[in-house]
Formats: sequence, C-alpha cells, structure tokens
Amino acid sequence: MTLRILLTHVFVLTTSMCFAQLPNDGEFRWQVGPPLLSVHSARLPNSPDHPWIAVKDPSIVRYGGQWHLFCTLRKNKQGDGRIRIGHLSFLRWEDADGADWSVLKLTPGYHGAPQIFWFAPQRKWYLVYQAEDQTRGLKYGPCYSTNDDITKPHKWTLPEPLYVVPEGRKAGLDFWVICDDAKAHLFFTTLDGRMWRAETVLAKFPDIGWSIPRVVLQADIFEASHTYRLAGQSRFLTVVEAQANRRRYFKVFLADSLEGEWKPLAATRSKPLVSPANVVNQQESWATSYSHGEFIRSGYDQQLEIDPDNLQLLFQGASDDEYRRRSYGQVPWRLGLLTPAR
Repeated sequence: MTLRILLTHVFVLTTSMCFAQLPNDGEFRWQVGPPLLSVHSARLPNSPDHPWIAVKDPSIVRYGGQWHLFCTLRKNKQGDGRIRIGHLSFLRWEDADGADWSVLKLTPGYHGAPQIFWFAPQRKWYLVYQAEDQTRGLKYGPCYSTNDDITKPHKWTLPEPLYVVPEGRKAGLDFWVICDDAKAHLFFTTLDGRMWRAETVLAKFPDIGWSIPRVVLQADIFEASHTYRLAGQSRFLTVVEAQANRRRYFKVFLADSLEGEWKPLAATRSKPLVSPANVVNQQESWATSYSHGEFIRSGYDQQLEIDPDNLQLLFQGASDDEYRRRSYGQVPWRLGLLTPAR
C-alpha cells in the first residue's frame, strides 16, 4: 500500500470515528444513569424552616484531577436567599452526593444559572450567571465574578454586569459565553423561542464593547442554550431546551462559525437530541423531563471544546409526578448523566 493510500485510509477512518457519536442523520440514542446529586446530601448547609428543594442548572469542568461543579440551589422560601449558586468538587461521579458543598456569597439577592470557564488570556476563572443586587444598584441581567483559584470558593469577586441591559429591554436568561480566536460571544434565550448573540473582541472582554444582541435562532425552543466547539472541527454545536406536553427535552443545532447560521440536527419532537423517546432504558429512568444540560468538555478554557466521539450530558431531571403536579419553583430537580447507547 502506498503512503498516499495509507494516509487516505487513516483520514477516512479518523473522520468516521469523529462523527461516531454525532450522527449526521440526527438519530441519537442515550442511556441514563442513576441520580448523581440531590439536595438531600447531608453535607449541604440547611435550615429546617427553609430547606433546599432543588439542585439545577449544572456547569462543570475537570481541573487538577477533580470535577468542579457549579449549580443553582433553590430553597423552599420566598424573598431573598431562596436561590443561590453552590459549588462542590469530587474525584469520581459516584462521590458527588457525598462531597462538601460551598454556597457562594455573591449577593443578598437573586443569582443563579452559572457557567464556569478558565479565560486563558487573563489567566482567571470566570463565573457567568444571572443576578441582581439592589444593595449595589445592580439590575437583573448577565453578570460575572472572577477567581484566581477554583479550589477556593470564598475568593469569588462580587458580581459585575457583563453588559448593562438597555432601559425598557428585557434581559433574557441563561447567559453563556464562548470564545473563538478573536472574539467573545454571549448567547442567551428568551421564552418566546429566540436565541440571541452579542460579541466583543477578546481584548475588551468581559465588560466593554459588546454589540447590541440580535436574534440568531428562532424555533420551537424554550431556554438554556449552551454552545460548544466540536474538537478537531471548525463547527459548533448548541444544545437548547424545549418543552412539550409538560415535559422538558433537548434539541441540538449546528453552525460553521459562532457568527454563522444555526441549522437543526436533532430539533423536532419526533427527532430530538434527548427525550424519553430515545433514552434506551427509559422504563427504568427516574426522569421524564430532561432539562438544562451541560456537555462534559474535553478542556476547561473559554473555547468550550467537546469531543464528538465521547459525548456525555449532565442534566437536571424530574419525573412526571414531580414536574407536572407542582409549580416550577417547587420541582425537586436532581442531577444525572446521559451517555451514548452504543
């Protein structure tokens, strides 16, 4: 076999392996594991009068041989203090529910839906989230905190606005930052089926020079759009939550650049990214709503790469009884992991 033919065979094999878990026809099949994390952990600081009822909105990186998980914690309480951001670190997935929690002290008011990443140009960890702080005149919108050491949760800075939402305009929700080699891109959703994007050059990140957000996707989607670079490719993937028949499920869209057009890959009720219809062990599953998912990244920096040949999706889940019979604020969300059914 000549060298040219051998290299051709290697290229074809590598390409087919690269798409092994990202099917071009959008036919995904998943297996769900047992719940990984709930608020019933004895290591979560609690109050008998106002107990935590949900752990949700996960964002996670692997760093220093440990998983570092940030998520929203919700209490059975009205007013300030009922929604917070929690952090815990652990070695293995099965260790998560026994790990020590830290509840971040960021604002006395609402803050939640975090995203964690290392911003290499500044050598800092960034936590992006939605927040308000009336004591500091901080209106609800996209905010950030920074930290030089992800292992020290007490060192996160107080929130600063990522950009100031224009007067009279709604802020959106579930803010998400991803960077290419030149720009930082901010994505978010509004509950009318639209995903928005703003941008700034890397040198001006985080809080200067953002463009006016514009709609880049309009579809039957709901919230929590999370965008990633596909490792080894010049393509990007957005997983976003949808809702039908009082169940949450996932759709997925692809684009050739972060400024490009988002095209559906698995984006209908009959062909979703994840729903009870394509979870192969659904009869044994503890969840029928699959909500607010974070793909496990192959790195931890601002480019948010995921390996299309090794997809894993961390999600918040609930059963029909838990989700349909309660108001949203009372749903006892837990976290679980989806892996490809091979």
